Amino acid sequence: MGGSGSCIQRQRELVKSTDTDGHSLNCSISRSSMEEFKVQTAKHSLPNSSPMRSQSEQSKEHAAKRLSSASNGTSDGGAGSRTPVEITALEESFRRFAIHGDTRATGKEMNGKNWSKLCKDCGVIDGKDITLTDVDIVFSKVKNKSGRTITYSQFKEALGELARKRFKDKSSEDAALEVYKLIEGKSPVISGVTRAVASPTVSRLTDTTKFTGSHKERFDETGRGKGKAGRVEMVDKSGYVSGYKHAGSYEKKVQGKPPQKPL
Repeated sequence: MGGSGSCIQRQRELVKSTDTDGHSLNCSISRSSMEEFKVQTAKHSLPNSSPMRSQSEQSKEHAAKRLSSASNGTSDGGAGSRTPVEITALEESFRRFAIHGDTRATGKEMNGKNWSKLCKDCGVIDGKDITLTDVDIVFSKVKNKSGRTITYSQFKEALGELARKRFKDKSSEDAALEVYKLIEGKSPVISGVTRAVASPTVSRLTDTTKFTGSHKERFDETGRGKGKAGRVEMVDKSGYVSGYKHAGSYEKKVQGKPPQKPL
């Protein structure tokens, strides 16, 4: 009984100490657990985790991405974002000829007329190995059956067909590169202004020497218009009879004579 009574007394003392100092014990336990959690987290950090950055650093990074995307012609994020693709000199020439003479063209497809112009302006047609007929045949071969235009990939395929005929002594790749050099950096050649065709009917309408009646009075001997004098009847106040050929000659004669001495 003595041993059991001492055990009961010790348990009562432990309960009392827990009731009186419960708050301090809970605080010490929570602090120790937090410190242990920090230590374990530092030891076992995640491989993909990155240190937290300040808000100013994040805003600077976002602005840099926006400027780079604007310069490359793309948008950062979003479903429509894409990686910028560098356009080669050959594709640039393809687009220039594709939109030539057509305001609705997008530059992604080329019709047969512009294809023939490209081969002519860039010197692909030499008149010996490659003629205009060969160009038309190749265009019909590479395009779709129901289509009237060719894409850029079909355009390169057509150039490969012509290259094998133009440069027979070279391999297919080398021949294609030679044809590419003829086209790279080129633009459509714009011809001069169309000249008007002279016809007898037009010449009769514009020849002032053949005018009659009141229309003849509107032009002088050189064909130049008289202006208002040819449209309105103006009164001649010079003192000479109308149609007099020597008008103004009297003043010249008087001025040319020496002054007479008084008698």
